[in-house]
Amino acid sequence: MKQHRRRRLEERFFLVLMVFSTVTVLGSLFLILYTIIRRGMPALSVDMLTKVPKGGYYLGKEGGILNAIVGSLYLAGGGTLIALVLSLPIALYLHSHARHSRVVHVTRLALDVLWGVPSIVYGAFGFIILLALGMRASLLGGIIALALLELPIMTRGMDEAIAMIPDALKEASYALGATHLETAVKVILRQSAPALLTAVLLAFGRGIGDAASVLFTAGYTDRLPDSLLSPAASLPLAIFFQLGTPFPAVQQRAYASALVLTVIVLALSIAARYFAKRLTRNVVK
Repeated sequence: MKQHRRRRLEERFFLVLMVFSTVTVLGSLFLILYTIIRRGMPALSVDMLTKVPKGGYYLGKEGGILNAIVGSLYLAGGGTLIALVLSLPIALYLHSHARHSRVVHVTRLALDVLWGVPSIVYGAFGFIILLALGMRASLLGGIIALALLELPIMTRGMDEAIAMIPDALKEASYALGATHLETAVKVILRQSAPALLTAVLLAFGRGIGDAASVLFTAGYTDRLPDSLLSPAASLPLAIFFQLGTPFPAVQQRAYASALVLTVIVLALSIAARYFAKRLTRNVVK
C-alpha cells in the first residue's frame, strides 16, 4: 500500500514537473515574441525592408536593413549548402561502410566536440585562415566560417536520423543485390528525408542567427554584397550595432530587425514542416 502511494506521488511530481517545464518554454517563447513585436512593429516599414542604410542611419536618419537581410540569406544559405555537401556523405559513410569500426566512434566524438566549440572560436579560426591567404573579411570568409559552424550540427542530426531506419530495410536491400551506394540513395535517403530536412533547418537557423563567427570573417557594410570577396552585413550584427546606439529610434529599429530575423526563421520552419510532411508519405512505418 505504501509502495503504491509512493509511486502515485512520484508520478504526480514528474507530471507537475513536465507541465511546469512545458509552460516555461512556451511562456519564454511568447514573451520573446511579444517583446520584439511590441517594440519592433512601430519601426517596421516598407522603406526599412527595401532600402540600405544611408548617411546618418545610426543617428536616427532614413534608410533600411536590406543589406543585412540579403547578407544574412547569402551567408546562411551558402554556409548551409557547403555544410550539406560535406555532412550528407559523412553521415552515409558512418552507417554504410564504417558501422563497426573505430572510425565511427572517433568521428562522432570529434563532431560532438566541434558542436560544443563557441562560435567566436570559429570566427577567430576563420580570421586566421583569411590572413594566411592574404584575404580580407568577405562574404566568402563568412560562408566558410558558418559552414564549419553548421557542419557538426547538421552531421550529427543526419546521423541520428539515419540511425532510426530499421536495419531490416537495409539488409533487405543488400539481399536483393543492391550496392552500398544504391542502398544509401534509394533506401536510406528516402526513408530519412523528413528528418534530414529537419537537420538542415536546425543548422540553417543556427547559422543565420550567429553573430560571433561572421564578425571577423564577413565584416560589415552598408552596401549589398556584389561579389564573394566583398564584405557582407548580417541581421545579428545589425541588431547589435543598432542596440549599441544611444538613440531610442535606432534601438527600436533593432527590435524591428530582430522581428524580421524571427519571421525568416519561422517561415522556413513552416515550409520545412510542410515539405517534411509530404516526404513522410514515402517512409515505411
